Parts: sequence; C-alpha cells; structure tokens
Amino acid sequence: MSIPVSLTIAGSDSGGGAGIQADIKAMQAQGTFAASVITAITAQNTVAVTDAFELPLSLIRSQIEAVMTDLPVAATKTGMLSSIGIIETVAAAVTDFGIDTLVVDPVMISKSGFSLLKEDAVEALVAEMLPRATICTPNAHEAARLVGGTILTESDAVEAARAIHALGPSAVLVKGGHLDDEPDAVDILFDGSEVHVMRSPRIDTPHTHGTGCTYAAAIAARLALGDGVAGAVRTAHDYVHEAIKAGLPIGNGHGPTDHFYFLRG
Repeated sequence: MSIPVSLTIAGSDSGGGAGIQADIKAMQAQGTFAASVITAITAQNTVAVTDAFELPLSLIRSQIEAVMTDLPVAATKTGMLSSIGIIETVAAAVTDFGIDTLVVDPVMISKSGFSLLKEDAVEALVAEMLPRATICTPNAHEAARLVGGTILTESDAVEAARAIHALGPSAVLVKGGHLDDEPDAVDILFDGSEVHVMRSPRIDTPHTHGTGCTYAAAIAARLALGDGVAGAVRTAHDYVHEAIKAGLPIGNGHGPTDHFYFLRG
C-alpha cells in the first residue's frame, strides 16, 4: 500500500503546537506521510515565542534535496521563511526540484507578537514565493500586510483575495478568524474565477495555537491526496473547525488545537 507524501518547509516550535510540529500532525491526520525541512528553530510555548535561530542556507537546501531526491512528494507547504536568504533558497529549490503543488502560508508574526518574518523580507516573499504558489493562505492581518489597507469584513477579505491573486498565486485563501467585524469565522477562497465563502460559528476558546499552520498543512495534505483546490480547502476548513472545538488546555497560555480529536471520541 502506497501513501502520498506531503512536505512542510517551516520553523520548529518547541512547544509542539505550531510550525513544523503542527504541520506534521495535520498532514498525518489527513492520511499522508509527512516529511519536513526546518528553516529556523524557535523557543516558544503556549505563552510566547522568546527566541529564534535561522538555520544555515546550505543546510536548508540540503534538507530539501535529501527529501526531494528520495521521496515522491505530492504536495509541499511553506511556513516560516523569515529572511530574504531563506526565501530565495526555498524559491530556487521549488524551481530546481519541480515542486508544482505548493501551499504558501505567509507566516509573519506569532500570536504573542514575535516577528517571524523580517520587515525587509516581505517584498521577497511576494516576488519569489507567491508566483510559485498553487494557493496562498494568509490570515486577515497577513493579507493586509501583503496588499495594504484594513481587513475587517467579508467584503474586505474578498477584495484582498483578488488583490493577492494578482500578485501571482493560482488561488488565495484569506483565513477569516481575525475578521473582527464578522459574527462568524468566514474564510474566503478566490480561485481566479470564483469566490467561495466558508462560514463556521466562532468557538469561544483560547486554545487556538497553531491554527493557521494546521489549516495550510491540511490543505497541502488534501492536495497530495488528489483533491482539487476548492475541495482541499473545504475539507481542511471542516477539519480545523473540529480541531479547534477540541482544543487542548495545555500550558499557561493559548493551548494547541487537537490534531487527532477523532481518536478521542
């Protein structure tokens, strides 16, 4: 029996709730085998990110090469690409190894306010990663930083998704958990021709650490399994909603979502 392989290229979260650790859990929960390339190591827990160290560019490249020359990767997701050098290294590898199913999650800042993307690297992210993306998955704050303005409503998110699409990705998902003026959590997917709106009731819980990473990783896994973009997003949307509902009260801050909630029923 063969199993599709998905790859995450992202930063490590020592607390296990976000980053590489969340990606691997989400990809495995969707039924794929998860491989990983670590771009940076962060010291973080449920309360805060306190430190970060970028891995050498040569090692990032070597990790990608090791995975891509051995494993049949069907879909790839990027997360924390914190510097111009890392962005350029990953973008070059995407081209060199023919990675053609790519979820770009433009990770910029942690829940506690720690910067995960250097200010001078935003332009490189837009220029190098977005045109290579099958789908880009910013939250409302990240979308606003990519295209400017303030994103508070569903109509704002639709406008932002169209504007980001113009920057090069084949599809854009604006994740709506941060749309402060909407009563529900509203996700907006623009696939280049059609706007898809997905709504879920807001869940009153502080345990949402790693939600964005989990969502993007689940989309990548669904693409690896052969789903189309709209179907992958819908399945990942429903999965993340249930994982948030089952959020784990671990630690003294924002606990993680439960990636394997379906094993505990």
